Amino acid sequence: MANPTGESVSDAVRLDFDRRLTLQFRGSVVTSDAGLLAYRELDDALGLSVMAGEMLADARTGKNGRHALVGLLRQSVFGRLAGYEDVNDAERLRHDPAMRWIVGGKAVVGRAASPSQIGRFETQWLATDKNLSALADLSSQWIDLVHGRRPPRGIVLDMDSSVSPTHGEQEMSVWNGHYACTCYHPLFVFNQFGDLERCALRAGNVHSADGWDDVLKPVVARYQGKVSRIYFRADAAFAMPEVYEFLEAERIKYAIRLPANQVLQSRIGYLLTRPVGRPPHHVRRFHANFSYQAGTWTKPRRVIAKVEWHPGELYPRVGFIVTNMSRPAERVVAFYNKRGTCEQWIKEGKGAIKWTRLSCRTFAANAVRLQLHALAYNLGNFLRTLATPEPIMDWSLTTLKDKLIKIGAKVVSHGRYVIFQMAEVAIARQMFEEILRLIAELRPQPPPALA
Repeated sequence: MANPTGESVSDAVRLDFDRRLTLQFRGSVVTSDAGLLAYRELDDALGLSVMAGEMLADARTGKNGRHALVGLLRQSVFGRLAGYEDVNDAERLRHDPAMRWIVGGKAVVGRAASPSQIGRFETQWLATDKNLSALADLSSQWIDLVHGRRPPRGIVLDMDSSVSPTHGEQEMSVWNGHYACTCYHPLFVFNQFGDLERCALRAGNVHSADGWDDVLKPVVARYQGKVSRIYFRADAAFAMPEVYEFLEAERIKYAIRLPANQVLQSRIGYLLTRPVGRPPHHVRRFHANFSYQAGTWTKPRRVIAKVEWHPGELYPRVGFIVTNMSRPAERVVAFYNKRGTCEQWIKEGKGAIKWTRLSCRTFAANAVRLQLHALAYNLGNFLRTLATPEPIMDWSLTTLKDKLIKIGAKVVSHGRYVIFQMAEVAIARQMFEEILRLIAELRPQPPPALA
């Protein structure tokens, strides 16, 4: 940037269609992301950044660090939340007044971290084994802070893999025939609130369930003894004996899609015959229960079959679910079908947070980027689930980014105060005040005064 304050050298730009219009660029006193301040307030109420600072190790030597490690982490996380997924975005973002106040410290009166500083922070300091392990645990620790304010009675865990296409020579980026691209193949575990419990970056050619135990077992261990019941859902990629045995040993109720085979098809042969008569204009749905033991299983398990005859289709749609739940077949199927929300959350991570942007050369640096995207996703989801008023309760992370985060504001500084004069377009003042009120309710209550 030519001007160190973030402002253009020229005073004004005029438009030819109406010469009365003048454009002025004031990068240091105008922000397009004033809504991030609400997320910073939530961060402070829950103590998220404070916890991160206690878990991460500062590998810098000497006393010449311009920004604290917590400030650098905030810039990385909040920048991703606002849609700035590239390190190069810091060149402009470092002058943004909203980001400077979010980072805090010396950035308030100066500048936030530069691209080179953020680059070293993400690809060197956080890429160490100790910090990368701490980052992988940090999302779970943040979720525990949230649950400490509003404890859940039960937890539903959804596990699924996804694809992150690559467009270069990234380490461990491999061609995947199923997705027909060169990619990474990350693994995710969500809870029923949409929080990302844990994730792991993997090579592009691994099986969908590869490394499931390293991702799932730490999550289960955290919840054992804290909640009354844990449930688990997954697609057919996780239909493996070792998964069933682990869940059963931990007394976790599960519903996992089972790949079809001839033995299973023969057990429901009576449902696969086309019903007699003229087909109706609605879906006809049938269920079956039976006990089944595959050759690799150590014992028989309950299998539920669902057969659907759709209008205009010659053959039925058939699906099988293996479960240890005792509820009726229709309710087990309905429970499993809600697993589709997990796929929606992955789409939110791709669309709103851009967590597929893994463009570093080394695998460790890309693993760091995925964890930082996960933290940004969780921060956004915390506000969505904990501090959104009734009129906007159904907004997605993408909508919240476009309408809440992207609030333009002019910054006016006085001797003792700094005022953000915020635009009222999608979010009115009353709505923003209600968000802040809900955040204030999450703060720890002060101890009662002594008599």
